[in-house]
Formats: sequence, C-alpha cells, structure tokens
Amino acid sequence: MCFTHIYYIQVGRFITYPTNGRVPRFTKTEEEDQLHPRVWNYEFIQLPLVIKEKQSRPSVTEAEISGLLSSLKERYAVLVALVAGTGLRIGEALAVRTEDFDPDRRVLHVRRSVWHRREQMPKTPSAIRLVDIPERLARVLRGYTEGKDGFLFTTRAGRVLDQRNSLKALHGAGNRGGFHAFRRFRFAVLRRGGAPENLIKLWLGHSQNLMDLYAAQLRYDVAYRREWCEKAGLGFELSELGYKLGAPIRPSLVA
Repeated sequence: MCFTHIYYIQVGRFITYPTNGRVPRFTKTEEEDQLHPRVWNYEFIQLPLVIKEKQSRPSVTEAEISGLLSSLKERYAVLVALVAGTGLRIGEALAVRTEDFDPDRRVLHVRRSVWHRREQMPKTPSAIRLVDIPERLARVLRGYTEGKDGFLFTTRAGRVLDQRNSLKALHGAGNRGGFHAFRRFRFAVLRRGGAPENLIKLWLGHSQNLMDLYAAQLRYDVAYRREWCEKAGLGFELSELGYKLGAPIRPSLVA
C-alpha cells in the first residue's frame, strides 16, 4: 500500500472517529454562535479552500419571475410568488398551512419545514419567525386559500408537494436556478428598498446579533413592520396570476 493511501486513511479516521462517522453538530448559543468552534487545518488535510466570492449563486430577474407566473400551473405559480415575495426557503414554503396566516393573509407564522414530504423543525431557531406579506401578494393568497384547509400546496391526492416535483416543474418552465434564487431576489429587493437590517433578518430567518436583540421590541410593532414591507414592495409583477385567482392586479401598482 502506498504512503499516500495510508495518509488519507489516517486523516479520514482523524475526522470521523470522534463522532463514529457522523458529521458533528455544533452546540450554539442563543445568538447562533458556536459554543465550542472547531478550527480545521485545511492545509494539513489538503482540503480546497472555499472562496465564497467564486461560489455559484444563481439569481433570477423580475422579468423571469413574471414569465414563470404566466406559464406555470396555478399551485406552482402561487408557490413561486410566495417564495419570491417573502424569501421563504422552499421547505418552509411547502410546509405552510392555512392556519399559519393571519385572517388577512398579511402575516405568516413560519413554524415548520418539509423534507421529503415529512414535517420537521425549521433550519435554525431564528427560522421560526413572523413574515410580513405585501398587500398585493396577500390578495392573491386570499383568493388561493379560499375554501382550503391544511397544507397550502398539495397534490391532487392531498399529499404535500415534494421539493423534487416542485423543482421539476420549475425546470420545465425554463428556470434552472432553483428555488433559493428567489430567496436571494427577495433579499436584494429588501436591501434596495432600504428596509432596516433587523427586519430583513427577521423576515428571512437569519441569525440575530446583539444589536438586533436590543431592537427586538420593534418586531412587535405591526405598523412599523407593515410600513417597511409595503415600502419595499414585491419587486416583480404578478402578471396574470392575480386575474386567475380573482384578485386583479394592475402592473402599475406593483413595486
């Protein structure tokens, strides 16, 4: 056996032995900081450095979103509008139930996620949150949820939609960027609209720093949240989706 082979076996044992082959989960504080951070010697174990600036981060444009809303079937079109207009992760969006909304569909309580059609806790404690919804999108949701009970996005048999099938529908409509591109789009819209950083973190479910925790009381100021939500707007036209659901949306009114 060559030395290189032995070397990589030993490195593998060094990495996996403490956790019996499982990837270790880091204990975190309430501020989402690692309690006992692990520092790896990448040069010693010869792992490539991850340069975030060079990572592929697919994005989506306003025109592409409007085109998808016109071409997709109703349930997938509403799903795209929801993730692009709120920044929800796809697992969080598929886990949304009608009872998670307030009566006007203006506020969504994110409480769970879905993976392979199974409910689970959201990605992090910060992911359990309130998300304010622009009125133009809320109109569409009021029409779509009328008469519905339970999961918002289901198959004809009543089963919750799967990420794979949803992504297949997206690819079939000509979009190859994946659902996370809509989350990035929402972040850009909020930043461009001047929304406060603490609200962006709240709506997207990002971890909070100490200053965010000091300003936590602002989360309970409904008027404050709603004002910034409407000011930022959607960033895309709802196209024909509003008309299909009986909630006419004039493009000139869409931010």
